[in-house]
Amino acid sequence: MEIQLIRNATVRLNYAKRLFLTDPMLSAAGEIESFAGISRNPTVELPLPVKKVLFGIDAVLASHMHRDHFDRAALDQLPKSVPVYCQPHDKDRLSSEGFRAVFPIEDELEIEDITIIRTSGRHGSGRWQEILGPVSGFVLQAEHEPTLYWAGDTIWSREVRQALDVHRPEVVLVHASGAEMSGSGPIVMNAEHVGLVCRHAPHARVVAIHMEALDHGKVSRSLLRRFALEQGIPEERLLIPQDGETLYL
Repeated sequence: MEIQLIRNATVRLNYAKRLFLTDPMLSAAGEIESFAGISRNPTVELPLPVKKVLFGIDAVLASHMHRDHFDRAALDQLPKSVPVYCQPHDKDRLSSEGFRAVFPIEDELEIEDITIIRTSGRHGSGRWQEILGPVSGFVLQAEHEPTLYWAGDTIWSREVRQALDVHRPEVVLVHASGAEMSGSGPIVMNAEHVGLVCRHAPHARVVAIHMEALDHGKVSRSLLRRFALEQGIPEERLLIPQDGETLYL
């Protein structure tokens, strides 16, 4: 398995000889409005030209349709023939945008030798969970590959704990910016939540992404690394890639 972080939650995931692009946000810096009143988004440029981001992809895997996960630039620039795997909630929106091969995953789907299992999460707590709507994560399983759990836009929750217990992933991909809206509290995992994932799944390597790309993020890479060191979480257990970096797992 190869995980190349592009930016935010956009990843080129090479898994069982198939290349997935997750949550494509392809806008240039500043093309999306501010979420926190600090600066326009994304706050950094893509580390690669869009053509290289899209080169060779076999499919898109979409956790949900918020603009920082599937933006206008991606809707316009992705080939409409590319298969898009998504949560059922987003099927009609993707189809209305002209995508001709949209596959909603209710529970589980087989793609040749790969099993994809949809998981749920909580995009914040209280009324913010309702405002932000349904989100999904995915577990990928294949022979001769580590089981991957991509938690998606969720805080630490019963759903995350259950996914870790049931699927016992060897690699866990978490969104770790601790993003907040006005008065919302965290709407994705913060440093403490990532620490809980590490402690609950001591057999897994945790990869922290969705950081330093949006103005409502509260947790930087350096802050998360300091927290991990204070908590005794080894660097080899918590991986924090830079934009453009590739991990071989």
